Amino acid sequence: MTFTVTSNDFKDGDTLPDAHVKAHGDTSPHLTWSGAPDGTKSYAVTCYDPDAPTGSGFWHWTVANIPADVTELARGAGAVGGANLPRGAVQGRTDYGDSGFGGAAPPPGHGPHRYIFTVFAVDTDTLDVTADNSGAVFGFNLHFHTLARAQITAIYENKG
Repeated sequence: MTFTVTSNDFKDGDTLPDAHVKAHGDTSPHLTWSGAPDGTKSYAVTCYDPDAPTGSGFWHWTVANIPADVTELARGAGAVGGANLPRGAVQGRTDYGDSGFGGAAPPPGHGPHRYIFTVFAVDTDTLDVTADNSGAVFGFNLHFHTLARAQITAIYENKG
């Protein structure tokens, strides 16, 4: 079985709906996944924009320690504070400085940006991360504990 992720809010390669844009709703999208490999003990989810004009991209969402029996996050699960996340899950600090989902907000006229939502199958129940940790810290920990990853990408452009 192949590890896959899908969304009820968009299909891979579609335009990111306004609800998931900073200026129009800032709501995390629905995500569901299946086909994780044997040995998966938890999941992590990230949203990353590699096209941001920063030299290092932009982290819009990091979540870890999602229990292995959870294979779906409802729309809005990434609210700041994490009240809508499964018990034990932890959201890291986005590049906006908050712990929670931060919607798309590319600079006007910068062209289309990719928003890559990745679900990681993790070989440990918990990663050593906190709500104060950056996307880089989450990524460092995931590097050593990822069994598989599944991605879905949405596109958004602020035409100004």
